[in-house]
Amino acid sequence: MNCLEESGGVTAEEEFRHSRTEPYDCQKSNSPDKAGATCTICVNHLNYTVSEKVGPWWDVQAYHTKWTRHILKDVSFYVESGQLMGILGNSGSGKTTLLDAIAGRLSKQANLLGDVYVNGCKLRKEEFHDCFSYVLQSDNLLSYLTVEETLIYTALLALRGHSNAIKRKVQSVMLELSLSHVANHVIGGRIFRGISGGERRRVSIAAQLLQDPKVILLDEPTTGLDSMTSNQIIQLLSELAHKNRIVILTIHQPRSELFKLFDRIGIMTCGELVFCGGSEEMVEFFSSCGYQCPEYCNPFDLYVDLTSVDTRSKEREIETYSRVQEISFSYQKSKIFNNVLENIEAAKRQKESSSIPFKSRASPNTAAKLWILIRRIVRNLSRNKTGIIMRLSQNLLYGLFVVFFLMKLNSDPEKGAVQDRIGIIYQSIGASPYTGMLNAVALYPSLRAVGDQESSDGLYPKWLMLVAYIIHIIPFSVVSVAFYSFFVYWTLGMFPMWERFGCFFAVLIVPHLVGELLTLILLGVVQNPNIVNSAVALINVAGILLGSGFLRSAEDMPEPFRWLSYLTFQKYGVEVLMVNEFYGLNFTCVNGEQSSPNNTNIPCWFTRGIQYLDSTYPGAPSRFVFDFLMLYAFLPALVILGIISFKVRDLIIQRH
Repeated sequence: MNCLEESGGVTAEEEFRHSRTEPYDCQKSNSPDKAGATCTICVNHLNYTVSEKVGPWWDVQAYHTKWTRHILKDVSFYVESGQLMGILGNSGSGKTTLLDAIAGRLSKQANLLGDVYVNGCKLRKEEFHDCFSYVLQSDNLLSYLTVEETLIYTALLALRGHSNAIKRKVQSVMLELSLSHVANHVIGGRIFRGISGGERRRVSIAAQLLQDPKVILLDEPTTGLDSMTSNQIIQLLSELAHKNRIVILTIHQPRSELFKLFDRIGIMTCGELVFCGGSEEMVEFFSSCGYQCPEYCNPFDLYVDLTSVDTRSKEREIETYSRVQEISFSYQKSKIFNNVLENIEAAKRQKESSSIPFKSRASPNTAAKLWILIRRIVRNLSRNKTGIIMRLSQNLLYGLFVVFFLMKLNSDPEKGAVQDRIGIIYQSIGASPYTGMLNAVALYPSLRAVGDQESSDGLYPKWLMLVAYIIHIIPFSVVSVAFYSFFVYWTLGMFPMWERFGCFFAVLIVPHLVGELLTLILLGVVQNPNIVNSAVALINVAGILLGSGFLRSAEDMPEPFRWLSYLTFQKYGVEVLMVNEFYGLNFTCVNGEQSSPNNTNIPCWFTRGIQYLDSTYPGAPSRFVFDFLMLYAFLPALVILGIISFKVRDLIIQRH
């Protein structure tokens, strides 16, 4: 089943041919750009520095000492429509940072000097993601969606228009990137196989093409691909560039047969652009510097090696760095570099007669995007049969252990009638958050990665993915807790009233959801799921110790701990369950007395449940409604806190 109904009348091939001559517009795009219009990008004297701590955290003096590292050093180049530009260089040369700077994705914008001009217009910070499409090095795709579904949901988030128009747009993009034959194949992941690595990369590129960008940036698009697939990707990108687009990519060392596919080649080392020009100009330039390219030698390999700094020894580092500086100096004095500067100045002077070629920006409103995200999450996760079975049955499986251990409750205090009931409540309140935590840790990190990428593309804010996930988990949580509650409550023989069962069930939903929400909050600011696991477990244990009253009653706790107990959901949940089970309950003792170990008879400790409540949770029946409302108040509070945590995460990323 497709996300949208099949459209009729216009075939994908006809739409594709039409899209070559007229840019797609679901609903009149606000972009003034016309098909066939020339686009230019000028990067003018980019410099980027970061401050780093000298030593590790345990070395206090070194940790608080910082040094400034230059990541980009006076980088300038010029590229125009119809050109494929490759940025080469060894690892750590600054290639990815340069792309991030061009795309406006550097976190510390205050340390970035220089300008990026599109058609002679200097871009403002909020305009970058509306102008550039960025394909990351890793493919963040949902495993259980098909290729067509992946692109349709992305189009629904990015474009506003009739469903048939969006469907035809997706078909034309798949045809353009040779994906039509795998349209109904699932993406796949580590657990099960799907499409190939090259096809995954083409899907990532196709997702960016849906908004008709004039400029496409790609970070190492051939990473992890075999030689043949890498060549196919570069050839595809060359074809995309020659359709009146600018394509800029970073690449480690391409094969020699791809030499003539690049219209412009930049070579970076130590943050400097030591050469930028055409492929033929590159050979001539290095030959003029005394470095001839031997026959049958890959020029990419040769020139990247020549411009790399060898750090294996101090002597080799000095020697190779001196060679790099000589090449860089020769380039800055060359006619090639002078032409770049002249083109930049000429492009700046043309800004009155041209405009910024924005992508299609007529996207749906926030409510519509939230509904699209919910549908996408449900469709993706609903195909994980094993995951669904585990999510629905994990609480029930735990309930089997509880029932097997207790078998049946009785009404004789001498035989553990009070202790067994306390144990059930303790286990029910204490274990539910862990199952919620396991769900979030298993499912949300992949969604978070997709949300981070799509929010960087300007499709929606990061917190919207969080809200969509929270809405999606509610029915699963209700069903899972219902299985546990029904089985445990009636099998063990707790207070035999349906109203009491309904209260028991309603209370246990909250700990399960709280465990998942706490995990989501921490995942908003902490990348490592293992750290999140430990933190949620410690928070849950602390809540049980402070709020449940099982280890120590509130009246016996020190004043600071007593106040902290009001911040735990366990305090309210346990009190409600205690009143729900013990209020109105009568115990039956042997002859009205309890036997002692010395065979002497002493009076029963409790003959009625209210006696236990008065001794352990005094006043709890009068607080029943208040406790219930306070328990459920944790849910919206944690949702708001989760949204805040994702905003805090953005601030942390910007600071670092």
